[in-house]
Amino acid sequence: MTGPIGPITAIQEITDRIARRSEPTRSAYLGRVSESVRSGPSRGRLGCANLAHGFAAMDPQEKTVLRGVTKPNIAIVSAYNDLLSAHKPFEDYPARIKKSVIRAGGIAQFAGGVPAMCDGITQGRDGMQLSLFSRDVIAMATGVALSHEMFDAAVMLGVCDKIVPGLLIGALAFGHLPTILVPAGPMTSGIPNGEKARIRKLFEQGLVDRQTLLDTEAASYHGPGTCTFYGTANSNQLLMEVMGLHLPGASLPNPGTELRDALTDAAAARVTGITAQSQQYTPIAHVIDEKAVVNGVVGLLATGGSTNHTIHLVAVARAAGIALTWDDISDLGRVVPLLSRIYPNGSADVNHFHAAGGIGLLIRELLDAGLLHDDVLTVAGPGLRRYTEEPVVADGALQWRPGPTRTLDADVLRPVADPFSPEGGIRIVHGNLGQAVVKVSAVAPEHQVITAPARVFDTDAGFLAAFRAGDLTQDVVVVIRQQGPAANGMPELHGLTSALGVMQDRGQRVALVTDGRMSGASGAIPAAIHVTPEAAFGGPISRVCDGDVITLDCRASTLLVDVEAAEFAARPSVTHSAAPAFGAGRELFAAFRATVGPADLGASVFGDALGMTTSSPAAGAPITGPGLEIHSTDERLHA
Repeated sequence: MTGPIGPITAIQEITDRIARRSEPTRSAYLGRVSESVRSGPSRGRLGCANLAHGFAAMDPQEKTVLRGVTKPNIAIVSAYNDLLSAHKPFEDYPARIKKSVIRAGGIAQFAGGVPAMCDGITQGRDGMQLSLFSRDVIAMATGVALSHEMFDAAVMLGVCDKIVPGLLIGALAFGHLPTILVPAGPMTSGIPNGEKARIRKLFEQGLVDRQTLLDTEAASYHGPGTCTFYGTANSNQLLMEVMGLHLPGASLPNPGTELRDALTDAAAARVTGITAQSQQYTPIAHVIDEKAVVNGVVGLLATGGSTNHTIHLVAVARAAGIALTWDDISDLGRVVPLLSRIYPNGSADVNHFHAAGGIGLLIRELLDAGLLHDDVLTVAGPGLRRYTEEPVVADGALQWRPGPTRTLDADVLRPVADPFSPEGGIRIVHGNLGQAVVKVSAVAPEHQVITAPARVFDTDAGFLAAFRAGDLTQDVVVVIRQQGPAANGMPELHGLTSALGVMQDRGQRVALVTDGRMSGASGAIPAAIHVTPEAAFGGPISRVCDGDVITLDCRASTLLVDVEAAEFAARPSVTHSAAPAFGAGRELFAAFRATVGPADLGASVFGDALGMTTSSPAAGAPITGPGLEIHSTDERLHA
């Protein structure tokens, strides 16, 4: 494709190339889904002994319904536990959902629970090495829950980091089933995020004690619901709305409110009404198509959402037979403006964002500008325009009314005509160190280009020890390797944020380059993360030495080490594991580390099991426009 094009055309061109690239795998996936669609409730095809096992524990009235094989049966799959604030509200949801399904003319069973771990608890601990892999465990647990073939639709209860992508990947394996994701909402606002960050930096410098830090953290994370910063959990919620898997406006009402309960009831009723036995059959395989995937990427970019979704969205798309690449994400980022500033790329939290107009206004702005596909199927019906409406409880009943048409706080949410930035909040960088992801939305323009000597570490603990010993006082590109999925499960390195921030605040030029993850809460330090190929696969990052001059240029989208090519290629790779993988359950995941794919393919252990190739597909032709040059790189450096 040649000649100048505008953002609307670019969105369509990128969508079209994804569809062309995905045609063989998408067609095969939809073929498998079609083979699973049968008339009548699923349990009607079970043998008598199978069915009897399926309702043995039910009460007599429920047994009668399940024996009758006329009403749809809804599976409930939940990530409830009372350890995590975001999932604690789900404790009472199954009973509520069952009642709502019965009122809607169906029956429901709790099909299974899935694990839900918290990166906030495991940050900097050995357990963090299980975090990314937990997504695929959740997908498999979802598959186990739905494998009994008793169900005609599903309700998924999950909110946080790996939980929602895992539930979604598992649900897509049963693509013939209509599925609605049901959130719990964010906790109410606590201590301002800026104050929390300030105290963390003071603690790193030894200027406040542990009790002060703990009091501050407890005032921030203080009740049931999702953490209020715009990390992976709240990015999940936005994506589920933009991709049409929540009811409109369901993501951000707080737990324990009348509106939250009404939305949960409505989701249960709605999923009962869109089974194959209805006139509005809406299988999840038809909701998650190429246009929905692009809508999800656009929503992520327009809000400066979590970098973790550069991994999760790729994995979710592949579960639906869709070959999304990092270059697609990068190219979309060149034409999608940044419309929101939510901590860490602003001072507001998600409650402030919601009050300013929230997801409904964001979708309205993007739709009106032609940057989202409206012609999609959602769990609420055809068309994304419905998601510009907001839910309210009036006269004891849930209703949807037109949402805001203008922002109520331009410091938090802006229109397309007046964005915070003309480009999206996530950038993909390429160069002789491989490719990586940078969250630029939180990085000030003056920090987006850095050239400095490298200081190389194989653990985050090694970096923190050097920082606390006063060894890092000059301009530096901190390289932390052996943190990729094959090395140790790709833990988040968010615990480095405060120390790196202190270095930048005292006037140093600082950047981070790592094959690990940072977090949905990645902050103001330029950080090239998810570097692939990773060190464990012999990627170029494994050959970097202390003192090598590295340039990270977020504007030009480059990541380069200034070493003569022949010399660099001749260096031995440092691919050893930093520590034995024992303790905190890590030994149970050896098979995952041995089989996991690269970050740019979703860091998944499923690979060809989903009918997808294990090598990165070509991304397609360059896209150019006035003042715009987008190069989709086909080269890959996988070992």
